[in-house]
Amino acid sequence: MSELFGSTYANVYDSLYQDKDYVTECDLIEQVFEIYGEGNVQNVLDLGCGSGNHAIPLSQRGYRVVGVDSAPDMLKHARRKKTELADHITVEFREGDLRSLELGQRFDATLMMFAVLGYQPENGDVLAALQSARNHLHPKGLLICDFWYGPAVLNLGPSQRVKVISIPKGKTLRMASAKLDIRRHVCAVHYRLWQLEEDRLIAETEETHHVRFFFPLELELFLEAAGFIPLRLTAFPEIERKPDETTWNVLQVARAV
Repeated sequence: MSELFGSTYANVYDSLYQDKDYVTECDLIEQVFEIYGEGNVQNVLDLGCGSGNHAIPLSQRGYRVVGVDSAPDMLKHARRKKTELADHITVEFREGDLRSLELGQRFDATLMMFAVLGYQPENGDVLAALQSARNHLHPKGLLICDFWYGPAVLNLGPSQRVKVISIPKGKTLRMASAKLDIRRHVCAVHYRLWQLEEDRLIAETEETHHVRFFFPLELELFLEAAGFIPLRLTAFPEIERKPDETTWNVLQVARAV
């Protein structure tokens, strides 16, 4: 079993999620900046930035962005994409554990997108991650994160999924199966991935991602303990809609006290 987001997975990550609309998500993030940041958001910290799919577009829109991730293979792709786009974009990528991060900088907004908070399965991990986000924010700075919504996870349940992506000279296959630990609020997602080139296997890997799902009052308690005031909980990416038992992904906005 490889580490999370190891080299094989990282190499095909962007092709696996090519149908994810990062442009629209960045539009929504900017909408939140305008509503709750009072037009003052300039510096953004992207925790769990992965291959830079939020950090880079936001930097292209004029924000100064620092992206942090614990997976070096994902950061390698983020830095490559930055280089390909030239140096005029104001984004920097650093390796680090978001639970113990100390950058010595303060930001106007912190992002934890694509279920990054859910990758902190234990209570202590969740609180440490949120406290780290708070420590890097100016007073009244914004926290924006999306996560798996507990009522929907229990109602809909996980399912086995297969994804096939065409790549130059071949294809990538990914099989995902999942198991719920209801007491711990964790979904263990087991991925098996194969890369084929002209019907020849060139790489394969297995990873198990333990993703925590949250309930509203539970998350509010964590946020308040970490020094935040919860502002808004919405469906994601349809942020004008209230979440319900069919809304797997939701968005939380909070303000630093």
